[in-house]
Amino acid sequence: MQSSSKLPKDNVLLVGFPSNGLVGTFTISYLVHHLAMDQIGEIDHPEIPPTLFVEDGEILPPIRIYQKNNLYVVLSDLPFDPFIAYDFAESILEYCKKNQIKKIVIVSGMETVNRDPESPKIFGLVTHQSLEKLLYDNGISKFLAGSIFGTDAAMITAFRKSKIPALILYAECHPFFPDPEASLIAITTLANILQIKVDTTDIQKKMERLRIQHRNLMEETIRSLQAQKQDQRPGRAPQIYR
Repeated sequence: MQSSSKLPKDNVLLVGFPSNGLVGTFTISYLVHHLAMDQIGEIDHPEIPPTLFVEDGEILPPIRIYQKNNLYVVLSDLPFDPFIAYDFAESILEYCKKNQIKKIVIVSGMETVNRDPESPKIFGLVTHQSLEKLLYDNGISKFLAGSIFGTDAAMITAFRKSKIPALILYAECHPFFPDPEASLIAITTLANILQIKVDTTDIQKKMERLRIQHRNLMEETIRSLQAQKQDQRPGRAPQIYR
């Protein structure tokens, strides 16, 4: 597997968290491993249940920060309940300000039960007109109408009020099952935006195993998405550790 060393000249942040089809989690996690990014920090919150993950003998926190050159990543392996979503968004915005991030890209899934399973589509939404050209140059259809709630809405709300432009990529996906096929188009689209080369052959070979491995996370995510449709209240601010 080869990866290009040509990464963004300006500081760019990618954000992925469990949502419809686990598209954001699959996509951002793949790029972190593909680019061999270094973990440089983590995000903690007093209302996140005590949770740790172990990968190849290494203890990992549920919300991690990675970096390689001018590319930054925030990756969560936990879905957010309604009380944490706005705190998470505000902490990401503050992190962007401290690290002079010039652009943020959020990857998520769009609930589409009747989509073509062989060729899911991807749509883009931007918080600032400065990113409209990015959609056009990469052949990304604009998200024209629909409802957004939960962590996606919290992130968009935070960044549309800031000077930092955000691009949200929505891949059509199944709402109730992990959807690696939808993640494939998200990965290739994001790679085009970042101008890096990716090889998704390994994901294609492991799709069924990915579905089984992430079945429990999908169940937790569905419960979280359902809860996010209810009223939200402000919580306490998360801490970022470097």
